[in-house]
Amino acid sequence: MVFSSLIFLYIFLPVTVLVYYASPRKLRNAILLVASLIFYAWGEPVYIVIMVFSTVFDYFNGIMIDKCRHRKAIARLFFFGSMAGSLGILGFFKYGGFVVDNINQLFHLHIQMADLPLPVGISFYTFQTMSYVVDVYLGKVPAQRNIIAFGTYVAMFPQLVAGPIVKYGDIAGQLASRNVTMDRFGEGAELFIRGLAKKVLLANNIGLLWTSVKAEPVAELSVLSAWLGIIAFTLQIYFDFSGYSDMARGLGKMFGFDFMENFRYPYISRTVTEFWRRWHISLGTWFREYVYIPLGGSRQGMAKQLRNVLVVWFLTGLWHGASWNFIVWGLYFGFFVMIEKLFLLRWLGRLPVLAGHIYTLLIVIVGWVLFEMEQLASAWRFIGVMFGFGGHGFADRQALYDLSVNAVLLIVLAFCVTPLPGKALTYMKTRWRIAGALATPLIYLLFMVLSTAYLVDETYNPFLYFRF
Repeated sequence: MVFSSLIFLYIFLPVTVLVYYASPRKLRNAILLVASLIFYAWGEPVYIVIMVFSTVFDYFNGIMIDKCRHRKAIARLFFFGSMAGSLGILGFFKYGGFVVDNINQLFHLHIQMADLPLPVGISFYTFQTMSYVVDVYLGKVPAQRNIIAFGTYVAMFPQLVAGPIVKYGDIAGQLASRNVTMDRFGEGAELFIRGLAKKVLLANNIGLLWTSVKAEPVAELSVLSAWLGIIAFTLQIYFDFSGYSDMARGLGKMFGFDFMENFRYPYISRTVTEFWRRWHISLGTWFREYVYIPLGGSRQGMAKQLRNVLVVWFLTGLWHGASWNFIVWGLYFGFFVMIEKLFLLRWLGRLPVLAGHIYTLLIVIVGWVLFEMEQLASAWRFIGVMFGFGGHGFADRQALYDLSVNAVLLIVLAFCVTPLPGKALTYMKTRWRIAGALATPLIYLLFMVLSTAYLVDETYNPFLYFRF
């Protein structure tokens, strides 16, 4: 089940909200846990066993680490056992086939491995349980004794499938007690509807352009077609993933939880470093806190700092998928982050603001080619066409047609990647109080009606981060 589906919007969510708020407060975690298990099992009834096992496994490890805090050898044993178990499950389902395929190619073997589908959301909830055990081991948080509360943290459906990655310490107090006012519930509903509109009305529509361009043989693309296609994907993945994150945060507020902001207008960045402080913030924060800083961060000289950056970006690429294109994509961004740390940030600081924006967008757009193309050879050919090598000339009839058909949509999307729409809504609410009070619900009602109308047909409604 996905948020952008009619079953979720008009059956699952209303029923869950009604049952949740009709129940006594002491039962609400249990209600949310049951609803989350149903949500997950809707599409993957078998793989729910893995999530339940991970939950019980790390619930037990957390308690044992807490109990054995003064017996460090035993606590360390449970800690490493937890890390090995979590990484083992993630590695088997997500990376097992990748490792076997590479061993076969390297040593000319024919090892067979079952082609298992990837459990949805496994990268997200595994990182959550791992961060919980690490924080318990380091004494940052006490172990959670209530397995219902812990299960709610791990399986909570608003952020289960695609984040944001929530650290236990950030919501431990909310698991114990939370209150939702009508204003807070309304704020969550508005955030959810904005996210839904971003996903359904913006991401899905511009995604059609990328799907069309990607289907064409690379050698038959013009330069303009290649750029239009990858710009379409650049916009699609942002509105798709940030829209989902907005929906998750909105749902969280509706149930009394505060999840961290996961996107902060990344396409207005002036440097690659800034871009990654604004894109998928929860993942960057996780790697910084649990990998970069433990490795020494920036405290042990530039050489080790660059090594730490390289490790983080290798793991960031690998986290996104078991394929060489993701690893190369991660190292590609790691390279630019490193050279910015060495000297490029100083240079960029002396240039006009526009130059920084152009530089960053160019690096990011080329990076999305590596991210989206599973075969690296295809990615290199596509990038070559973008810069005039091979392909079908600068512009052809198909490219001009695609540009004319999508021009208005591209302008709207370019406007919506900036803070301007949000500022306009805030201005309307604060400066035109009466008009704003009347217009705001009408705007959100319109978003909901248009999104519903689009979903009735539902011929094209992918969610890109499901594969992670």
